[in-house]
Amino acid sequence: MSEKPCFYDVLGSSRDASAEELRKAYKKEALKHHPDRNAGNADAEARFKSINEAYSVLSDEQKREVYDQYGHAGLEGGAGGAGMGDVISHMQDLFNEMFSGGFGGGRRKQGNGAARGGDLQIQSRLTLREAAFGCKRDITLKSPVPCDDCSGSGAAAGSKPEACTMCKGSGQVATARGFVMFSSTCPTCHGQGVLIKNPCAGCKGRGAVEKARKVQVSFPAGVDRGQRLRVTGQGLPGARGGPNGDLYVDIDVEDHEIFERDGADLAVNVKISYALAVVGGSVPVPVLAADRDDATSQVEIPAGTQPGAVIPMRGQGLPRLDGRGRGTLAVVVQVEVPTTVSDRVRELLAELEHELQGGAVSKDTADESGPNDASAADSSERAVG
Repeated sequence: MSEKPCFYDVLGSSRDASAEELRKAYKKEALKHHPDRNAGNADAEARFKSINEAYSVLSDEQKREVYDQYGHAGLEGGAGGAGMGDVISHMQDLFNEMFSGGFGGGRRKQGNGAARGGDLQIQSRLTLREAAFGCKRDITLKSPVPCDDCSGSGAAAGSKPEACTMCKGSGQVATARGFVMFSSTCPTCHGQGVLIKNPCAGCKGRGAVEKARKVQVSFPAGVDRGQRLRVTGQGLPGARGGPNGDLYVDIDVEDHEIFERDGADLAVNVKISYALAVVGGSVPVPVLAADRDDATSQVEIPAGTQPGAVIPMRGQGLPRLDGRGRGTLAVVVQVEVPTTVSDRVRELLAELEHELQGGAVSKDTADESGPNDASAADSSERAVG
């Protein structure tokens, strides 16, 4: 019969390795040689058995001390080797980490059954001004809160929850079928990890009661539709004194009757007269202010401004979330053309048209006067002759 390999060599670890280093070495080797990853490989199966046996000894302080002093001989007679309970415990830890996406990635209940509470999600609608300059709102939530009578433990005064002896506080039980582990919710504690023999009368052992509560949410200046805020610790209460979950606030912003928003920029339509578009001038333009609805600012209209022209007013948009100033207000010019005019306006427009054409005589006028002038010249010549 071949001699058993050194348990430290099996795990690829040194004799002075700490308990955490041994644990990491075990997980690395166990994942590498697990039968599910090496289907039909007899060597991997044997190696996997040896890894579990080695770790079951070295993870126990007393067994490790005996092994370090006397080797395998010191463990003969039943002191060494991986018992079924140890194998199941190690395998359960391994499977939890395999399916939680990595070492330490899963959320586990503590030994007293404590677990983090769930998250809440709500939607809050802001006006454009509130979104632009920020605001604080009291939001009413109706959700479970820790019971005052038992401080969230679920147990009556003078008592406390006890760890479930079936699952040893994990909330899960595992059974081995060959080299495949099956995990299921503990039937004794129903996944809580603890048993409450004397439940609190106020919450009937649940550790929480439903109440309406107010949460103040601070909306930063410049928030936009579709963004989400997280309010830490304002979600559902944790079980058995565990930490609360978080509150997520999805933001919606009302459309404004004057301004259109594009990120930190705004756009506003401004109507000007035809005469102002031609000669230019200054006009008041609506701007978004934190304290009033009718705030305006003057903008210069250049002479010859065309309909649809855009005049940027930098720094008159919305504050940026990163604090880097404000966006731009785009003033979109719309030239008003009157649909009805008086006779006097017609005369003035005719004069304006004449001036814009440089005062030139129209072609029709020239055609009418041309022949008459020629006839007069001919008559004059005949008179002289």
